[in-house]
Amino acid sequence: MTRPGGFSLIELMIAMAITVSIGAMTIGAFAQVDHASQIARSQGERYAAARLALSRMAREVSMAFLSDNYDQNRFRDPVTLFVGREDRILFSTMAHQRLYEDAKESDQAIVEYTVDADPDATGEQALFRREKVHLDDEPDRGGTKDLVASHVAGLTIAYWDQKRGEWAREWTTKSVESGRTLPSRVRFDLEVKLADGRTERFVTEARIEVRAPLGY
Repeated sequence: MTRPGGFSLIELMIAMAITVSIGAMTIGAFAQVDHASQIARSQGERYAAARLALSRMAREVSMAFLSDNYDQNRFRDPVTLFVGREDRILFSTMAHQRLYEDAKESDQAIVEYTVDADPDATGEQALFRREKVHLDDEPDRGGTKDLVASHVAGLTIAYWDQKRGEWAREWTTKSVESGRTLPSRVRFDLEVKLADGRTERFVTEARIEVRAPLGY
């Protein structure tokens, strides 16, 4: 008996099942590739942000300065300072960049780096930079605060004490011990959470050449 042409219902169902399986595997493979690509892009972005943040901190700290020239009729204490803690730093620097022509600003500014809660990611921390372009007797207030790097796991800052030959956890020009001098070096240790769940550590140092107060 001759079989009629075409496929039976069972053969069609088997073919459809095979096609669906191949399609699912193909979609899964593409999804894995896309996920890996997203992780790679996120890794690169976090690496770049961490390196840029460290580079900026090091550049601005290397240009930190003190000056004994200030309006003593207006201010009781010098308006330049350096207050460094283990997880934050506040200092006067010559690193300010004027972005607008004829802006009533100089190269001087007060800059502060701190780690605080990330407003865009619940449970995450971020590195923030605050800049105040006009020096006054309230350096810890005012200015503009911007997010520099997200997914921060920690920030540790150390200050090289040249007299003792060791790293100090704090340095402030308001103390009798440090006096009106700056540390010769500052070390930044930044930890960032990567997209794959690991924590990467980035370290750099800044050398401060002018440690004594300027007379002008």
